[in-house]
Amino acid sequence: MDSAVVTGAGRGIGRAVAALLVERGYAVVVTDVDGAAARRTAGEVGAVAGLAHDVRDEAAHVLVAGEAARHGRLAVWVNNAGVGDDGTLVELASSSVDALVDVNLKGVLWGMRAALAAFGDGGGDVVNVASSSGLGPVPGLAVYAATKAAVVSITMSASVEVPRGVRVHALCPDGVDTAIVEGMRPDGPAKAIVHSSGRLLTVEEVARAAVALVGSRRVVRSLPAWRGALVRVGSLAPSRSAAGFRLFARVGRRVMERRG
Repeated sequence: MDSAVVTGAGRGIGRAVAALLVERGYAVVVTDVDGAAARRTAGEVGAVAGLAHDVRDEAAHVLVAGEAARHGRLAVWVNNAGVGDDGTLVELASSSVDALVDVNLKGVLWGMRAALAAFGDGGGDVVNVASSSGLGPVPGLAVYAATKAAVVSITMSASVEVPRGVRVHALCPDGVDTAIVEGMRPDGPAKAIVHSSGRLLTVEEVARAAVALVGSRRVVRSLPAWRGALVRVGSLAPSRSAAGFRLFARVGRRVMERRG
């Protein structure tokens, strides 16, 4: 049996990914900074282990890889753990900047290195859960978007570096109905822009897209594709995109009002 690791899987997207990988026959190791949540999820979805895991700790990833190897050949590693503090570059507290960089970027780097070192001759897949905000400018999410853009970049570079049989992917979903989005400032531009697509994605939709990347040659996928393309347009002329983002924010606020 092949094994898989899903970080940040105590709830939300990670939990849904873990459940789907179990259905696909993998021996799944669920990790989360909240160890109790990881163990609870593992029991509920049928994973083989639930571990407390702070992704900021590089050495901890090696221990997780070792646990996965106890249950089968490590074949899939999903870097899902992340934080989503919103706010402009000037507004954001220094502690939030540290958390965003340490968890969203360095946590992914450490996870990728551990996975790539642990994959045997049979190869494997690394799936990094990034964000559509990493594809272009998103006011109110400047630092968050920067970390996700870095994840997309390292994914593309690593996909060229890895040996035959190893595949590296980045999934860039639009706004997802998770605690991160729920916790955004209700009066901030980020929450309104995230809602401007008309509806939030479900964690199940994102999980299906993440697992579908396993075994494929696709490196970067946006979900939905049109939203990723729209964000990329903003990256071509960021100085002229302010009016468009004001429109998105107005649309998003109407969507939020309808949702109550």
